[in-house]
Amino acid sequence: MEKRWVARIHLDTLEVEYDSSFKFKCIENCGKCCYELEIPVRDEDITRIEELGYNAWEFVDYEKMFYRGDKFLSYALKKRPFDGGCVFLDPETKRCRIYEKRPLACRLYPFVFVKQGNVMEVYVKMDSFCPGLNHPDGEPITREFLLREYGDVIEAYRRKVVKSRE
Repeated sequence: MEKRWVARIHLDTLEVEYDSSFKFKCIENCGKCCYELEIPVRDEDITRIEELGYNAWEFVDYEKMFYRGDKFLSYALKKRPFDGGCVFLDPETKRCRIYEKRPLACRLYPFVFVKQGNVMEVYVKMDSFCPGLNHPDGEPITREFLLREYGDVIEAYRRKVVKSRE
């Protein structure tokens, strides 16, 4: 998987540097990532989805696991056996049934956030199946874009930086 740097967020000031040549637009009713990707589900994701009335056995694939080195990270989101799509993807509308409570990995895709000290580097996965990458109607990964789409994620990391200085 090829990754491309698209932005850098200074967590102490929220100043953002970005690659203005890259643009992104999530294409409505696309759902390609819901077929192509294996999605990790964290404990927090499982709890949030269970609060919607689902049982973890309905959506967690306990046979697929994610590791970093030898450290277990999480299980995967289940796929439907008849077409390989995510269990929460409506096969007709290509819309997520739990969009507001979807796992963090779904929410972040195609972006990857890597914290290095008080800086958050933002990369994009250059997956060939994603039509939103460098889309002509897309928007650059500016401060406004990042805070609108991922403000809560950035703020959580920002709090850790501030706390570590105290």
